[in-house]
Amino acid sequence: MVTVTVCVGSSCHLKGAREVIVRFNGLLEELGLADKVALKGSFCMERCGEGVNWQIDDEPLTSGSVDEAIATFRERVPAAVTEGPAAEPGGTP
Repeated sequence: MVTVTVCVGSSCHLKGAREVIVRFNGLLEELGLADKVALKGSFCMERCGEGVNWQIDDEPLTSGSVDEAIATFRERVPAAVTEGPAAEPGGTP
């Protein structure tokens, strides 16, 4: 399962984190990924001032606007679900 985490600290909240979460949740339903992606909130990701901070699994992302976050989500999350977890060195995926 892929995990998408959105920062809900005060700086990100003011930049639209709540709307990002609502829109991401809608996209998960629209794209049929609700059972494949866990959507979570997290307090401060310690990148305040950069935009709305979020991540796909352990990959940090920053979006300058809600619309940018949505575009990145549409591009990256379905691909992350399709690709699955990266293989561990010496192991299997």
